[in-house]
Amino acid sequence: MVKRVLFFIMPLLVMASCGRQPLRVLKVDTALLSVDSTLDNVQDSAYIAYLEPIREEMESQLSVVLGVAPEALGVYQPESPMLNWSCDALHAMAEKVTGERVDVAVVNRGGLRCEWQAGNITRRSVYELMPFDNELVILTLTGEDMLLLAKNCVEQGGQGVSATMRVRGKDGQAVSVTLNGKEIVKEAYYYVATSDYLSGGADGLTALTHFVDRKMTGKKIRDLYMDYVQQQGVVTAKIDGRMAVD
Repeated sequence: MVKRVLFFIMPLLVMASCGRQPLRVLKVDTALLSVDSTLDNVQDSAYIAYLEPIREEMESQLSVVLGVAPEALGVYQPESPMLNWSCDALHAMAEKVTGERVDVAVVNRGGLRCEWQAGNITRRSVYELMPFDNELVILTLTGEDMLLLAKNCVEQGGQGVSATMRVRGKDGQAVSVTLNGKEIVKEAYYYVATSDYLSGGADGLTALTHFVDRKMTGKKIRDLYMDYVQQQGVVTAKIDGRMAVD
């Protein structure tokens, strides 16, 4: 009986002794590789030739002129021409694609990735402004949360709202908020056009997460901006006092 037990134990001991040892990092070597023209001689010329027609087609599409900006549209806070234009354009296109009333459009300063200089506005211009695939959503917010949204904007030093809204902020508080020239009613419902990204409370706009309802439109905001520029032809915007933060 003892021999039989040893017969089974001995292979287990042998297997245990042959087990893989824990891996350890013994040495790390690093090298700095310059990614510049010195690598030109190692390019895959056949692959480059394959990509060239694709590059030319993309360049042709991106260079299409959609409209013209008589003056530059800068991006800054609490209010700027580009923030105002992007919100007003989104507001107009939201009502067009949904066929319903929208009370205000909201765009975050951080979502606008360039300024537009005076001159032609091309498809590339719009891609540079908004390189993301953000989707237009329509949120239903209570008046109480609209006031919280105004406070969020003030806390962030100013964010973009369309011309229907007026916000005055001081010491981190929204001291005056109107919509369509009227005070906001806390118990009423309001419709806000914004991006699916901001509806998650990004950039400090946490009030947008309190929506009573959220309608996904399936429309990319970048595409809506392209359509709007093409429809308007001339891209203009000005500072009109809609967002003031002291």
